[in-house]
Amino acid sequence: MAKTKSKSKSKSKSKSIPRSKTKLPARAKRAVPKRAAGALQHIPWHTIPLEDLNPLLQRQFVVGQEIMVARVLLKKGCIVPEHSHHNEQLTYILDGALKFWIDGKEIVIHAGEVLCIPSNMPHKAEALVDTVDLDIFNPPRVDWINKTDQYLRGKK
Repeated sequence: MAKTKSKSKSKSKSKSIPRSKTKLPARAKRAVPKRAAGALQHIPWHTIPLEDLNPLLQRQFVVGQEIMVARVLLKKGCIVPEHSHHNEQLTYILDGALKFWIDGKEIVIHAGEVLCIPSNMPHKAEALVDTVDLDIFNPPRVDWINKTDQYLRGKK
């Protein structure tokens, strides 16, 4: 009898999230490659070309159904100008250090540390040394996918 209850609970859990709520917003769907939406992906970073945004900034990214991960390479002195977006962001520093100006504070994030940036919070960053970070966004950054992120495509 315990097994039957367990089975019925797992069935009800799988039905509790409506399929429509797991989909990307319409404008994001247009920007995401068809193979990404809902498909299993295994993508080694070395297979994704580096995108040169400016002389001090490069990136690669992978887009899932409702999440995006980006590997961002910043040379010492690279400035990410102040900006904000509706996407929630986690920044995990793999190597190096970034100084952020956010919420009226200066915060230095070092290798092995994570910064959680809420939606719509203006922020700016500077690479204190050559830095590699992983940025995770929910939902995916449509401006990055569509290459309309002009604030990153300057000299510094």
